[in-house]
Amino acid sequence: MSFLKFVFAMFLSFIPGILGAFVTPMSGGENMWYNTLNNSVLTPAGWVFPVAWTILYFLIGVALFLIMQTNTVRRNSDKTNAYVYFAINLVFNTLWSFAFFGAQQPEVALLILVALIIDVIFMARAFFRINTTAFWLIMPYLAWLFFALYLNSMIIYLN
Repeated sequence: MSFLKFVFAMFLSFIPGILGAFVTPMSGGENMWYNTLNNSVLTPAGWVFPVAWTILYFLIGVALFLIMQTNTVRRNSDKTNAYVYFAINLVFNTLWSFAFFGAQQPEVALLILVALIIDVIFMARAFFRINTTAFWLIMPYLAWLFFALYLNSMIIYLN
């Protein structure tokens, strides 16, 4: 049963990446619009993004699995809140790719990213109340989102 929960948690955590792949180029050379944009000098090479996101989605999946496995919860609403924030995270994470790459609207994507960061802060807090390891597994994701906020902002500023 635990193995199935783990697989389910992994599947859920990778949904934004799977859906985002329909509009996100695998490398910069595949997206003419993105190639015309001026980027920050801190923008990583194109190959870094799929590697980073694969690691982050894996960590998010492990964190979700830990939440699913933890039975010592003070209140039932703690897990409900964690799951709701996680679901909102999936929606905003997916919407960012569609707004930025699909609709080519970095300003809209920035607003979505701000909402995503706020949600992930609440999600991390909810995870902390249930399982501190799950909380710490979310921290690299939150750090990456702040870096993405910088990159997205610089694209707007430089273009």
